[in-house]
Amino acid sequence: MTLNSIGLDKKITGELANDLNQLLANFQIYYQNLRGVHWNIKGKRFFDLHVKFEELYTDANMKVDLIAERILTLGATPLHTFDDYIKAGKVPVGHNVSRDEDAVHLIVNSLSELLKIERRILNKSAEANDEGTNSMMSDFITEQEKTVWMLKAWLDEPI
Repeated sequence: MTLNSIGLDKKITGELANDLNQLLANFQIYYQNLRGVHWNIKGKRFFDLHVKFEELYTDANMKVDLIAERILTLGATPLHTFDDYIKAGKVPVGHNVSRDEDAVHLIVNSLSELLKIERRILNKSAEANDEGTNSMMSDFITEQEKTVWMLKAWLDEPI
C-alpha cells in the first residue's frame, strides 16, 4: 500500500476521486437545472419559488467548489467541461421547466440521484478512513435529505 501526502492509500483515493468527479458532474447538471427553473418559473408561486431556487443554486454552486477542491486534495483533476458532465450525468436534465410542481419534482428527482452517489461515496470513504470526504458527504446528505423532505411537504407528497 502506497500512501499519499495526506496519509491515504493512493489507489483508493484515485477511486474516490473518480466517484467525486461523477458527483461533481451531476452537481453541475443539478446547478444548471436550478438556474433554469429560477429563470423560467411562472405562476402564482413565482415570488416564493424564484427566491427559493436562487437559495438552492447558490448552495449548489458552493458545493461544486467544495467537491472540486476535495478532488484536488486527493491528488486528481476535477472534471470541468460540459461534455464531461453530460457523459457522467445521472441527474435528469430539465428543459424549459416553468410550472411550479414540475420544477419542484425536477429538484426532488435530482437530489434523489445526488443522494445515491453521495451514499456510495460515503461508504467507500468510510472504508478508506478518508474522514475529509466522509465528513463532506455526511454534511451534504443531511442537508439534502432535509431539502427533499421540505419540497415533498410543499408538494403534499409523502417522503
